[in-house]
Amino acid sequence: MNNTNLDSLFFGNNGLDKHTAEKITAEAVSGAEDGELYMQSSQSESFSFDDGKLKVANSNSDLGFGLRSLSGDIIGYAHASEISKESLERAAKTVKTVRSKNAKEIDVSPAKTNKKYYKDINPLSDYTFEQKVKLLQTIDSYARNKNNKVEQVSISLASSWEAIRILRADGQMIDDIRPLVRLGVNIAIKDNKKMETGSYGSGGRHGYEILFNEKHWKYHVDEALRQAIVMLDAKAAPAGEMMVVLGPGWPGILLHEAIGHGLEGDFNRKKTSVFSNLMGEEVASKGVTVVDDGTINAKRGSLSIDDEGTPTENTVLIEDGKLVNYMQDRLNARLMGTKSTGNGRRQSYAYQPMPRMRNTIMTSGKNNPEEIIASVKDGIYAKSFAGGQVDITNGKFVFSASEAYQIENGRITSPVKGATLIGSGFEVLKKVSLIGDDMQLDPGIGTCGKNGQGVPVGVGQPTIRIDGLTVGGTKTN
Repeated sequence: MNNTNLDSLFFGNNGLDKHTAEKITAEAVSGAEDGELYMQSSQSESFSFDDGKLKVANSNSDLGFGLRSLSGDIIGYAHASEISKESLERAAKTVKTVRSKNAKEIDVSPAKTNKKYYKDINPLSDYTFEQKVKLLQTIDSYARNKNNKVEQVSISLASSWEAIRILRADGQMIDDIRPLVRLGVNIAIKDNKKMETGSYGSGGRHGYEILFNEKHWKYHVDEALRQAIVMLDAKAAPAGEMMVVLGPGWPGILLHEAIGHGLEGDFNRKKTSVFSNLMGEEVASKGVTVVDDGTINAKRGSLSIDDEGTPTENTVLIEDGKLVNYMQDRLNARLMGTKSTGNGRRQSYAYQPMPRMRNTIMTSGKNNPEEIIASVKDGIYAKSFAGGQVDITNGKFVFSASEAYQIENGRITSPVKGATLIGSGFEVLKKVSLIGDDMQLDPGIGTCGKNGQGVPVGVGQPTIRIDGLTVGGTKTN
């Protein structure tokens, strides 16, 4: 969608034109240190298929703006679910109360960028309603015919489209079109009164065409079924401190939760993160490099610009074990005397932006994954995770493994269930002893919550060995 079409979207028959919006925004943030007008139009749809039937089919659209003015750490913010001259003028009266005591000039606007990491498409219009329902029916039928132990099949399909326009005080206008899709399959199987489940999902900033590809959705079913079958034979997980090997890809969610949040600028400015005051210090084993990359084509956590208009980048956070950067939005960067890294994100126009992760990744090392497994005499191999909890102030976490195996004498053996990993992200980084050369990104399913806001994110990592991690198990003597 070009600028002309966005003009008509945001400046339609509502008494507001581009020139007036720029003028009201400039006046509203005059005398403040920073600020912007964030306009958003969004469409979304979701389908839920269960018990062989379409259970839910939702469709939503939204239009609104958020106007912000900042001085120091004081924020004036107002939003409305309509875009009109009258509503913008009301918002301006609210944010005008924020003024800089030092009468500083407004912050320099971010550099413009022509880089795009996804196409300007609307996934909602890719296929008809009937075609989407037919896909769900086909997936359900394939799953049930694949194995006679299948008891239940649940499928979710969702997409969204967002048009973003940001007006800054200097008159700079920045636009972005953001597509997003996701497919999820959950299968329950029953064998001799024993029930187990498996699941698989994927998505990204692209259209439905990938999800509709037969090879693609069949992999979802096959993988979910494989997980469920594996868990039928799983035994109780052992407990105690032991070596743990994390598989590539989605296990990076542990990195995201236990380490990533602690590297966000606001927690470190307020000195509430375990990583506060450690810039330039060794916080991880040699060889550990962690980045937050918003520039990977079509990935779920990627953005061409963040929600303040700053171009995203590949931000190195930990380099060869040393802390070198925090993730920053404009407010926290300004107060900490540095620059935004393009991590200012918000759930929608109704929320203020804050430092948030994009695609948080531990980069590849030099070890062969098979050699990593072979190096463990007695331990756990965690291939996938379910839920978890983390305390940002000390980095302590508890994570449940949804698919895990015992490692015995250098070989992956029995699947185990009920394994939880307990530790501190701060300490885990120092216990990483071997790093595989097989870094993978997750398939595109992550949503991160912070202060009541959810945003799409990605994670990734290679196979890694952690020496000495507490495993909470269910095995009894």
